[in-house]
Amino acid sequence: MIYRTEHPKPQFMRANWVNLNGEWQFEIDQANSGRARKLYAPDAAYSRQIQVPFCPESKLSGVQFTDFMNSVWYKRTVTLTEDHLKGRVFLHFGAVDYEAIVYVNGKKAGSHKGGYVSFRMDITDYVTVGDNILTVNAQDDVRDPMIASGKQSERYASWGCLYTRTTGIWQTVWLEFVPAAYISNVKYTTDANAGTLNIAAELVGAGTLKAQAYYEGVFMGEAETVSNGGTAMLNLTVAEKHLWELGCGRLYDLVLTYGDDRVESYFGLRSIQMDGYKFRLNGRSVYQRLVLDQGFYPDGIYTAPSDEELQNDVKRSMDMGFNGARLHEKVFEERFLYHCDKLGYMVWGEYPNWGLDHTRPESIYAMLPEWLEEVARDCNHPAIIGWCPFNETWNINYRPQYDGLISLVYQVTKAVDPTRPCVDTSGGYHVLTDIFDTHDYARKPEVLAEHFEKFVSEDKFYDQMGERNSKVYIHGQPFFVSEYGGIGWSLDETAWSYGDAPKTEEEFLTRLKGLTDVLLDNPHIFGFCYTQLTDVEQEQNGLYTYDRRPKFPASQIAPIFSRKAVIED
Repeated sequence: MIYRTEHPKPQFMRANWVNLNGEWQFEIDQANSGRARKLYAPDAAYSRQIQVPFCPESKLSGVQFTDFMNSVWYKRTVTLTEDHLKGRVFLHFGAVDYEAIVYVNGKKAGSHKGGYVSFRMDITDYVTVGDNILTVNAQDDVRDPMIASGKQSERYASWGCLYTRTTGIWQTVWLEFVPAAYISNVKYTTDANAGTLNIAAELVGAGTLKAQAYYEGVFMGEAETVSNGGTAMLNLTVAEKHLWELGCGRLYDLVLTYGDDRVESYFGLRSIQMDGYKFRLNGRSVYQRLVLDQGFYPDGIYTAPSDEELQNDVKRSMDMGFNGARLHEKVFEERFLYHCDKLGYMVWGEYPNWGLDHTRPESIYAMLPEWLEEVARDCNHPAIIGWCPFNETWNINYRPQYDGLISLVYQVTKAVDPTRPCVDTSGGYHVLTDIFDTHDYARKPEVLAEHFEKFVSEDKFYDQMGERNSKVYIHGQPFFVSEYGGIGWSLDETAWSYGDAPKTEEEFLTRLKGLTDVLLDNPHIFGFCYTQLTDVEQEQNGLYTYDRRPKFPASQIAPIFSRKAVIED
């Protein structure tokens, strides 16, 4: 059986592609001596098989080896025809953790650092008609302080809120065949009031770039320009405005052509704005009812077993009364963002900064390139309504947080994408931020209420980070409680959660409603993020179990989160 056969880039699809998921040869190279032993050679013998795109730690990979792996190797044969080689041949990887070195027919074709973002390689000059051998060496060390590892455990086993590691290929691998003149990349900027789409396209070769928009099959407008390559700009006005809203994606289909190249895409029209304490979507004050989504799966670890399960996680969240999520300590795959776009579900694009030593200035070189790749890859998704490059940064082992790292990443993010707000470090030592946020895991509603009782009258609130953050907060700044709750329930003997767990269902529901009411009733708070959607291994404070069974009926939970907030229209 081959898993994950759907196209991995719904916002940039060509018809001429081949999915390379399925069985690959596999080798664990614990001593990292594979290059010396020439495991990249076409005739090198491997001792195992693995199911791509699942990491070797996972059950679905068929390997299920959960100890540390410093280096792993993959190999498979692909057969190409003369038609395949008429233009360019691109080899794509959804994600490989952490450094990928790629060989084609025994020759090094390229490499990439960064365990969470997509990348491609032009392998045209390395392939021939007939059988070709693809080899990938993935090197990873989650204990390296210059490698961001997110929620991957640095100990042998999972513990607390750190979980099973992911090594190597964990998203779809595919080949793409493009003509000599082609569209390399596109960036969309929309104006919801004017009903326009601006397209900045990176082009290779000469031709005429044309864009045609459709809404539910009805033609909405087109634009075109002639180019000799490089960057070209198009401005397209749609005949009818259909706005992207919560629960209603209302996406426009977009067809891009450049000579013989044809790309199918889509976009959404919406505006976002921070207005005093309010977050406005299409001019309307909307309360962000978010849930913390870690993106882990019991059988695939980082990788969902199916595209349907990605979509179902969004629906599960919406069923519980949420209208969005913090995509926490992980860069989620593009198929997930596609479902968020379609369903009208707000998300924050985040980065898995845990594991990276943010007290060291040189960590900028380990973090910024991959973060910019993420922003560039995902900036066209209307569902993404904000960026958050860091989570919970503070001093480490008596070494102070390096504020220059935090502020520089914020400034670069705003320079690359000025259309969205950016939280510099969620729940950490803020340095420079559009939104001030805090994490507050008060167990009792009355304690949480005390933390914010003077927020309206005196603009004062409790922040676990103390005086250092109070010096950064700007009077009247938008405010967001971006983690709270974490209420444990249905615990087993391995369980970890925040504080004491309720003893009865009534106590759970009373605590949940009490905490949530405090936030909904404060006119200076525009949103919350509840911890969390599902259990993940031993962290058992989800509204669903790890295998996605609801702990309480949605009919009991959704009214608590979804009731109208004081701040919203």
